[in-house]
Amino acid sequence: MPEVEKSGHKYNIPDLKEMNKPQPSEGSHIKKVIGVVSGKGGVGKSLVTSMLAVKANKAGLKTAILDADITGPSIPRSFGIHTHASATQEGLMIPAETKNGIKIMSLNLLVRNETDPVIWRGPIISQIVTQFWSEVLWGDIDVMFVDMPPGTGDVALTIFQSLPIDGLVIVSSPQELVGMIVEKAVNMAGSMNVPVVGLVENMSYLICPDCGNRIDIFGESHMDEIAKKHGIANTASIPMDPKIASYVDKGDVESFEESWLDDLYAAITK
Repeated sequence: MPEVEKSGHKYNIPDLKEMNKPQPSEGSHIKKVIGVVSGKGGVGKSLVTSMLAVKANKAGLKTAILDADITGPSIPRSFGIHTHASATQEGLMIPAETKNGIKIMSLNLLVRNETDPVIWRGPIISQIVTQFWSEVLWGDIDVMFVDMPPGTGDVALTIFQSLPIDGLVIVSSPQELVGMIVEKAVNMAGSMNVPVVGLVENMSYLICPDCGNRIDIFGESHMDEIAKKHGIANTASIPMDPKIASYVDKGDVESFEESWLDDLYAAITK
């Protein structure tokens, strides 16, 4: 256990990398876990999670999404799911399934109304995330995508502690400040010995509908230099496209066809 000295006193603190991780429920076998994270909110983390899960499902993989963004759960809406989760006689939660068979567990499947706010302190939120891993009957899953909360706070630490994350995909937008925030997420992953397997820049550019030219609305992208600096081999850019919002708002993200994440998906699931 590492030792920290503060104000002349020495404290022993737990090393999260060495702590035993809880196991999935009996009857659940999850082969690969990919976390999707962002340094700040509003950059499209849940969108990327959904798109990657759709690609895995279309490729024939048994796919699941654990929505760990407890205070901002948007995954069910993207897939048009408005039902409540059920439970087994033993008390295990049963995830909802999309029309094409992606298994989803989210707090929005448990609250009475989708618009009810989550006014909980961090420890309770962290406990819910752990329960979504160990008290849900996931069954056989080839790849699970975890929509992580934004930032590098205590809930993110709980996920690193509780789930066997195989790799992280970091989502950003082009602004310089966000580039700095991305580095915080990269450094956090490094401190937890979790590899960053991909970097996605959302809202990267706009294709003019009249002339077809590319317009960098937020200025020059810094994604490539950030990826190079931190040794991230796989990157992808998603443009600002009104079709994306249309499909998500309709709860039909599974029908949206795109190729922006093809190379990234192939690299992280090989």
